[in-house]
Amino acid sequence: MPVVQVTLTHGRSPETIRSMISAITQAMVDSGVAPKEAVRVMVSEIPTAHFAAGDVTIAERHAAQQPATPTEETPT
Repeated sequence: MPVVQVTLTHGRSPETIRSMISAITQAMVDSGVAPKEAVRVMVSEIPTAHFAAGDVTIAERHAAQQPATPTEETPT
């Protein structure tokens, strides 16, 4: 019985997770690894602050990509 363990950053919809599980299961079946009923997919979610690429967390990367908040200027 193959077990596939997937760790995702928090925030995906239940429909997206379900679709991913179906795609993984189908890939295992199509590759001949095991019948559909034998495939187990374990999904864990972690906060974005706990996942990094290099030394930058996903949360920090998203914050850096957000446009700066415009400041109100006082007319002179």
